[in-house]
Amino acid sequence: MFAVVRTGGKQYRVAPGDKIAVEKLAGDAGDTITLGDVLLAGDGDKLADAAKVAVSAEIIAQAKSEKVTVFKKRRRHNYRRKAGHRQQMTLLRIVAVGDAKAAAPKKVAAAKPEEAPKAAVAPQAAEAPKAKAKPAAKAHEAERQEPAKGVEVHKETKAKKAEPVKKGATAAKADDKPAAKPAAKKAPAKKPAAKK
Repeated sequence: MFAVVRTGGKQYRVAPGDKIAVEKLAGDAGDTITLGDVLLAGDGDKLADAAKVAVSAEIIAQAKSEKVTVFKKRRRHNYRRKAGHRQQMTLLRIVAVGDAKAAAPKKVAAAKPEEAPKAAVAPQAAEAPKAKAKPAAKAHEAERQEPAKGVEVHKETKAKKAEPVKKGATAAKADDKPAAKPAAKKAPAKKPAAKK
């Protein structure tokens, strides 16, 4: 059976056993995820109802794609910019394509804390994890306040008071400079003698 799934704004035709590289998805290597946006499904020439089909996949690795060079140039303006980029991607192995009920994943990649079942715990034991979570929350808060890489941050600082200038220091500086040379006197020009 095959299916056409959409993830990361792209569409992929998949069948069990296929390996595909998609835009980065949350999860670690070995986790099983379900690709829910199935556009088309079928077996050979027959098409199946895509709403009832689910595609489960296993994450092989989180990797980066090939390097792409971005080069900008404006002629006759001495403007050149060169940058490189490697897109984050996830390598997937398609485990099963089929009925949504039968293809339920064994492991959930991104389990949210709200979805986790709450067990009946004594009040003292319930307070202990909260105390451990506070340092992690503070570290997370510090990371959020830290600027992103490549972003310039201008910190405002208080102006320092100017130090008083010592009187002796200014006089010493004036003495260090050589005295200006006196202007050379020009010899008076001789007047031509008058004719008699």
